[in-house]
Amino acid sequence: MKKNAPINCADYIIAPSAKLDLHQQATLGEPLYDSSADYRKQLAASTDNLKTLQELLYADNRYSLLIIFQAMDAAGKDGAIRHVMSGINPQGCRVHSFKHPSATELDHDFLWRSHCALPERGQIGIFNRSYYEEVLIVKVQPQLLEAQNLPCKNVNSKGFWRDRYRSIVDSEAHLVRNGTRIIKFFLHISKEEQCRRFLDRIDTADKQWKFSPADVEQRQHWDTYMSAYAECLSNTSTALAPWYVIPADDKKNARLIVSQVVL
Repeated sequence: MKKNAPINCADYIIAPSAKLDLHQQATLGEPLYDSSADYRKQLAASTDNLKTLQELLYADNRYSLLIIFQAMDAAGKDGAIRHVMSGINPQGCRVHSFKHPSATELDHDFLWRSHCALPERGQIGIFNRSYYEEVLIVKVQPQLLEAQNLPCKNVNSKGFWRDRYRSIVDSEAHLVRNGTRIIKFFLHISKEEQCRRFLDRIDTADKQWKFSPADVEQRQHWDTYMSAYAECLSNTSTALAPWYVIPADDKKNARLIVSQVVL
């Protein structure tokens, strides 16, 4: 791809039921900018357009937009949200970062807490991680299911995960039918780049708060996570709510692509 060439958003969509091997998916693409100044110029143009569209969304008050970010640690979710959405009126946009579920949340179905945070009509909602954690980290660490007190006997079987995928797809279809546009991003980072970013966090004083020893422990399960993500994306990317796999080793490139998909 030539620098400054139009971004074809369809290049990043995962086709429904596609057989996906994330080890074969690019984590780094051709630069979409000539310099830092050019990057800032392109991103500013996108944020200006997004600001205008947000005002129209709010005034129309019939539709809402839900943007979901999933990724391995240090892939750039926070930065993408901060930079791409920098021109948005905060009164019309809410970001939700989902942590470990509370006792109250565990007493409900796995979609409940996310549904409580869905955007109202005229609003933009951003999920920094989401209900997809229930078929990702929970699948990689099935002991987390024990706290959910599930009644089914086939917990952690293929049928169990298939049912969860179906619940997600059906829920998203319901939301779309009722006016919520859904855009889902998987920021795809390489294991090597993640290591570099972890080391940068350790070596940079004002970034050390981002680092947790648990991050290193999760790296030991990298291949298992890649398999879980591949299966999840293949089973939950639909025409109504597609997944976009964004090469994320270059943060600036990733932000430019995300901004164009949102537009």
